[in-house]
Amino acid sequence: MLEQRPGTRTMKFSEIKNHLSSLVDEVSRGEARVVIEKAGIPVAVLISAEDLPRLARMDEQFAERRRVLEAMREPFRDVPEEEIEREVTRAVAEVRAEMRAEREALLS
Repeated sequence: MLEQRPGTRTMKFSEIKNHLSSLVDEVSRGEARVVIEKAGIPVAVLISAEDLPRLARMDEQFAERRRVLEAMREPFRDVPEEEIEREVTRAVAEVRAEMRAEREALLS
């Protein structure tokens, strides 16, 4: 079953001060997330303590994926982008042709 996520609303910093206690209660119950704006610019977010470790895990997963991508890119640093695109297009066409041939062999 899908986990229900709280709705996100945006409030001005000046409004937050007047409603902080009730907002903290809502956020802690998982009923809301609040984007806090100053002069129309988002500057902070009020989230539940439960959301914070999840956010930290997502940050670490993103950083790890970025490290993996950088490691994969490194051997190709000096290869022109056009050559990479050409090779990728060729490889995709080759795999599609193989898959098509396998399907046709199964159907005949």
